[in-house]
Amino acid sequence: MSDTSESISLQVTVHLKPEDLPKFWEAFEPTYKAVTAEPECTFFELYQAPDSPGTISWVENWYVQLVKPYYRDYFAATEPLFIKPREAKLLKRVEAPFTMVKKTNGGLMD
Repeated sequence: MSDTSESISLQVTVHLKPEDLPKFWEAFEPTYKAVTAEPECTFFELYQAPDSPGTISWVENWYVQLVKPYYRDYFAATEPLFIKPREAKLLKRVEAPFTMVKKTNGGLMD
């Protein structure tokens, strides 16, 4: 596997009607399981805006991420639910000393 200097972070936000969240979670879960099973996926975390429950964001950290076949069903099921276009940013990780994860968040540092 490559060193962390070659990793990328994908940050995605989708906007849904709150009543569509059960459909979204149903479609999202199999894709989440497939993504996190990939050896190149080193981090995946989901967030929900407290003041806008239909605004869901996630961060995926990867050594390599190509188009995977499991995205087809996810896109087909969830894109019609979006009330705004999906927002995505692809970012390259900045090396130490600007990377830190504490044990309380699953990392190695105290």
